[in-house]
Amino acid sequence: MLSRPRSTIARAARVFATLSLATMVAVAGSVEAFAQNVPIVRDAEIEALVRDYARPIFKAAGLAGDGIDIVLVNDQSFNAFVTGRRMFINTGALMMAETPNEVIGVIAHEAGHIAGGHQQKLREQLERAKTMAIIASLLGAGAIVAGATTNSRGLAGAGMGVAAGGGEMAQRSILAYQRTEETTADRSAITYLNATGQSGMGMLKTFARFQSALSLSGAQVDPYRISHPMPQERIANLEVLVKQSPYVGKVDPPALQVRHDMMRIKIAAYMGGQAAAVRLMRKNPGSLASRYGEAQMAYLYGNLGTALAKTNALIKEQPKNPYIQELRGDILMKANKPKDAAEAYAKAASLDPARSGLLPVSYGQALMAVGTPESLKKAVVQINNGLGRDKENTAGYRYLAQAYGELGNIAAADLATAEGHFYSGDYRNAKIFAMRAQQKLKRGEPGWLRAQDIINYRPSGKIK
Repeated sequence: MLSRPRSTIARAARVFATLSLATMVAVAGSVEAFAQNVPIVRDAEIEALVRDYARPIFKAAGLAGDGIDIVLVNDQSFNAFVTGRRMFINTGALMMAETPNEVIGVIAHEAGHIAGGHQQKLREQLERAKTMAIIASLLGAGAIVAGATTNSRGLAGAGMGVAAGGGEMAQRSILAYQRTEETTADRSAITYLNATGQSGMGMLKTFARFQSALSLSGAQVDPYRISHPMPQERIANLEVLVKQSPYVGKVDPPALQVRHDMMRIKIAAYMGGQAAAVRLMRKNPGSLASRYGEAQMAYLYGNLGTALAKTNALIKEQPKNPYIQELRGDILMKANKPKDAAEAYAKAASLDPARSGLLPVSYGQALMAVGTPESLKKAVVQINNGLGRDKENTAGYRYLAQAYGELGNIAAADLATAEGHFYSGDYRNAKIFAMRAQQKLKRGEPGWLRAQDIINYRPSGKIK
């Protein structure tokens, strides 16, 4: 279902690869477009857990009311980054982190970038660096011309050196600036962790992991040609601060650690396959997380009857856990029992403290599979409920369009299709379906007005 993991050593080598100035400018100029095209993972359980990790950190960073979204990326490397008001965290980082504190340290670091406005400042630095490179190129071109007119090969060669040296100086200036920002974000992270009564040991463990991977790779890295400080340097800079903290020995609450372990095994089962999940389960056999993993594995690769029996046993142990109920719904859907699945999803949605929009959509899918006119009407209500909480769930709009279509409401089906295209960034098709919907809707009614908003929308980038 999801991509297989890549070599840790290869990933470490890529982390420390150096971008040219031109590449850095291009990346900075198209970061929003890149963010729209990363492979996204949606999962109610994982999203709720990561938001619980982030909530106190965002409050400490002064970001609690800023609407920061956390997006999960389907990538097995240990990485996270920010763009605009969004924080992207790789599922690989979540799976590799052995404790919640390690992930919380990553979130705290990225929060430091957002709170410090580093992205906008980097753009300004890139503009300055472009100017430096252009001036150097012009100076070099002038020297080359002068050398040619005076038949002085030495002067012409010096001109080429000026041009090349100017670009190199600009590039190093940007990289030095980025390393400074990374150091600032590291220190900000420690401040947020102290403010929330949490240890910084998870951050040190993360940097030690990077250092080990880099050493194993055998890569020879020029510390002046990378955008991040070397891991050993980061450890040295932070170790004193971390160990001076009164919370240095603080460990994660046991209940939070259990949720973390369950998340890791879930990611391993879906992304890494049976072997990856089994490796994690063997570390703590018989635990709730391991038994949760067994149920997941039976659902994905084994017998549905076994999966259901294991899941029912987990529900008896944790009757208020919405995500075990969700798994039960998944199993029943795969077993072609949509009515029973709908009941499980309904239970999951009712128990969900995070009020995820994903669970009502799953409930609506099961109701659609029941296939009666009454269940289709209920499906429309549930899917709309889910989309009201999560407007960017593009898959949800497809199910909504299908439900409306089966009920014969073609105008609503076209508008739902337009919404799905709109939130996926396919503005051309969004406008086409919005115009189709308008032809069947009464002018001035809410659906017609929403269609008009989509038609009038002018994206800042290129329309697909």
